[in-house]
Amino acid sequence: METSRIVYDSWGVGAPVVLLHGLGHHRGAWQPVVADLAPLYQVLALDLPGFGDSPAPGPQDRYDVGFLVDAVLGLCADLGLQRPHMVGNSLGGAVALEAAARGEAASVTALSPIGFGSAARTALARALAASARWAARVPPPLARAAVETPPARALARRVLRADPGSAAAHEVVFDTAVLAPGSPFVRMAPHVAAYRFTGAVRCPVTIAWGDCDRLLPPAGARRALRRIPHARSAALAGCGHIPMADDARSVAAEILRTCRTAQTAGAAQGP
Repeated sequence: METSRIVYDSWGVGAPVVLLHGLGHHRGAWQPVVADLAPLYQVLALDLPGFGDSPAPGPQDRYDVGFLVDAVLGLCADLGLQRPHMVGNSLGGAVALEAAARGEAASVTALSPIGFGSAARTALARALAASARWAARVPPPLARAAVETPPARALARRVLRADPGSAAAHEVVFDTAVLAPGSPFVRMAPHVAAYRFTGAVRCPVTIAWGDCDRLLPPAGARRALRRIPHARSAALAGCGHIPMADDARSVAAEILRTCRTAQTAGAAQGP
């Protein structure tokens, strides 16, 4: 994929911090943390290929987690960003960790990353991915009408927000556009469901998990720490699966702490 087609926003100057969103989301998810990061770092929030404003690869082309890692690292190389700090939520967390496993990240802050689910949770994710393909066959007008019902709106708020009754969660609904036949979401979902992180990471890592995450339970943090023993664990109190939307200041603080840890370690090692 031509990395020039990846859309991103950039703020600030300094060591680069690359922000990677989750499945079906977009770069705007990171807007709440930018004010805390941009005074200290060059911050890039990008739309992963197939989401937001970045196009997906062709229908017959490879499109999986590894493809996303290649695309992100290709963009970093094109922009001259050497070993940036990587921050990712959900699917983006896996992309960040895989980049680190290749030695291409100065640090990783992974927020509720995929790849650390239990066997039962993985089986459920596979079933949901398969159901997404069937849901894609529902006529769009009927699908839109279904997600606008009170029960569907309540379910969306409960799944995607820590406090379903908050004012910020009031307008949250499922986006039926992602379920169009052959959409990036439908194509990527089976790979996300089957994905398991098995790499070896040497750079500083923070595994942060919202204690109200109902999509990927916080127990995944324990499995992540077993696979990345040197990682630091952080519990995000009162946060759901997209913690930036629930407590941006706490998320920004974890990112800054991880970046500073990497910079301190690098300074101690010397040239």
